[in-house]
This record gives sequence, C-alpha cells and structure tokens, in this order.
Amino acid sequence: MIEELWRRAVDFHGHECPGLAIGVRAAALAMEMGFCPSEDEEIVCVTENDACGVDGIQAILGCTLGKGSLVYRPRGKQAFSFFRRSDGKKVRLVLKDAARGMGRAERIQFLLTAPAEEVFDVKEPAFDMPETARIFRTIPCEACGEGTAEDKIRLQDGKKVCLDCYRPYGRGW
Repeated sequence: MIEELWRRAVDFHGHECPGLAIGVRAAALAMEMGFCPSEDEEIVCVTENDACGVDGIQAILGCTLGKGSLVYRPRGKQAFSFFRRSDGKKVRLVLKDAARGMGRAERIQFLLTAPAEEVFDVKEPAFDMPETARIFRTIPCEACGEGTAEDKIRLQDGKKVCLDCYRPYGRGW
C-alpha cells in the first residue's frame, strides 16, 4: 500500500524527497487509525509546517486549504494533527529525529517503511478541532480598492483597509 501512496504523492508533488515521505507516512498512519480520505471536511488536518510533507497529506487524504480541511498553524514543527468531525476522534503525529544523518535515499526508505513508533510520537492535540470553514463577505479595501474577506479587514483612520494596506501601531519595542 505504501508504494501506491508514495507514487500518488510524488506525482502530485513533482519529485521524491524526504519531506514528502514524512507527509506520506503521516497520512498512511492516519488512515490506519481510521482517518479516511476526505471529500469535504469530514477529516481535518492541522499542519504545523508549510513544507513538502503537506503535499503528501493533500495527495493521500484529500485535505486542502480551499475546502477548509487543511489548516496551517505555523509552529515550524514536523507535526500533523488529524480530527474526524463525525465523532471527535483526534491524534497528533510528531516526527522523531531517528532519520537524521541518513543519506537522502536511505532516509526516504526509513520514513516510509520503519515501524511507526520509530518515525512518529503519537500524542493528543493540545488544541481543539478547527471550526468548519466559513464564507466571509468581500469588503473593498478603502485604500487600494481590492476585495478582501471581511475577517481580514482592519479599521485604520476610520477606513476599512486590507492587511497589505494596514500599518500596525508600534512604539519601537
């Protein structure tokens, strides 16, 4: 099974790399735990990185930013939390350091085939399942005129402005 998943992910991602192998193995392990590929938001993945492994999650589980089933929580960690909306089941997979120092091909092989407990720590997420995706009204920025999702508008000098036009207030520290 892992070879088929690997090929599908490589086709999606465009090349073979250890980072992709991390995501493929996380997705395969999540599937073994009952997190089946998602058509909509049945399964949600919260990724704590924006690296190659995220493509493995998308290719295998169907979790995507566009449909709200992939949420980026920028922490710089090789960690993926999976949530199943139907019953609240959740799990967090955190990459272990076991493959450090291996060559590229050896590392890919290890990540894809080593016993799961050698590749990931299995934990419970310390945060709640994300809410379902919402559709926000589009508000024109009163500085640049570009349409912006309502939740990203800021009020500045009495005008509704987008995040690109907004100037945060700071006093130098």
